[in-house]
Amino acid sequence: MALKDVWQLCESQSYPATASELAANSGDATISHPGGDASLADVLETAGETEFSNADEAAAAVYGALPAESVGRIGYSDRDPTPMGVDGGEQKSL
Repeated sequence: MALKDVWQLCESQSYPATASELAANSGDATISHPGGDASLADVLETAGETEFSNADEAAAAVYGALPAESVGRIGYSDRDPTPMGVDGGEQKSL
């Protein structure tokens, strides 16, 4: 599933629920992201026995537990260049 579909999957669950319960209910769901794939159950297991009261909390925990590679190029922004007076690091040309 795409990363954007995580919230819908979390919304389909009953709350309150622990991370372990959500992991057990997720089956073999896999999240596809720029850095590869991650099992939803494995990602949820990093939350231990945290209890979520709603889908927003569960989805936030999943997003927060994904590896750094899941966001694509780290530090990349397609926004305006760094404003004057702010150290924005070295620019890279691809």
